[in-house]
Amino acid sequence: KLKSCIQIVVALPRWTCTYKLIPAVGILGTGDFSRSLAHRLLACGLRVIVGSRSPDRNADRFPAGVEVSTQRDAAAQAHVLFVALFPDHYSSLAALKGELAGKVLVDVSNGTTLNRSRPSNAEELAALFPESSVVKGFNVLSAWALLNGPRDGSRQVLICSDDFQAKNRVALLARSMGFVPVDMGCLSSARDIENAPLYLFPSWGSPFLCAVCLFFSFYIYNFFRGVLLPYVIKGHNTLPLVSLVMLALVYLPGLLAAGLQLLRGTKYQHFPCGSTVGYVCASSWPPQLLLCSMHALYSLCLLCASSARYKLLNAAFKQVRVRLMVFFIFFIFFFST
Repeated sequence: KLKSCIQIVVALPRWTCTYKLIPAVGILGTGDFSRSLAHRLLACGLRVIVGSRSPDRNADRFPAGVEVSTQRDAAAQAHVLFVALFPDHYSSLAALKGELAGKVLVDVSNGTTLNRSRPSNAEELAALFPESSVVKGFNVLSAWALLNGPRDGSRQVLICSDDFQAKNRVALLARSMGFVPVDMGCLSSARDIENAPLYLFPSWGSPFLCAVCLFFSFYIYNFFRGVLLPYVIKGHNTLPLVSLVMLALVYLPGLLAAGLQLLRGTKYQHFPCGSTVGYVCASSWPPQLLLCSMHALYSLCLLCASSARYKLLNAAFKQVRVRLMVFFIFFIFFFST
């Protein structure tokens, strides 16, 4: 009987064991990473509870089957919670110290710059919640990799913690999601894990910048010399010039918006209504539709002009060929007589 029971337990699916060990998984935060993580956890057969400050407003942003409630309810029901918040907002969870005591907190944050001296985000979270077990992990995964599974990205998940049981629990959870957990040791290794996404091409900054500058320099030179300058000098056939300008203006609002977001360092702030960028980006849909229509019209006119020019040249060539044939026949007839 004991042997048969052991065989039955071994034959159970991996996600079933995970579900028994982790009856509910909580996520604190409602960003892009939170939605992708909730989708992946739900696909593994786990119960997912998302804690939000505005659950009624954010409930429609998550797939069906995910419970969206307040942060206090999520902290009270789940034993493993993913802290998907910006490190600056960790202090907003101070009121949940009682509910988070004895729970496993998984820090998924990343740094914006290389951290060489100051404490890591996971260590700061552990200092704020000393009665909780903090595990660093899942920060090397993107929202795209979580949403599409491990086949479209890296399968490794770097994990570290001072609590051995909490680290094993998170490692089992990562394995049930299809990823390969890599034990990086104690929580003091969290700084290296947070710096790992920033080590992509660490010493390639200057060569890459030089290559980009050379590419754009030659591209702009060839564009003006080979595309714009011939039409400006000849003074006719301005359809390609106008068509290219219309197409460039279509993407102008998006480029302005992207530049403003890069300058701010975030995409979660509204555009200033009084600024020119905010006005252009907020009202860019009708002009973009008009410019796209004009671009299509000018491109069609260009094709029609090319077709008409081809027909004209073809007709002229036929006339020249007929006259040459007549002249050749007359020449042969004249010399033969």
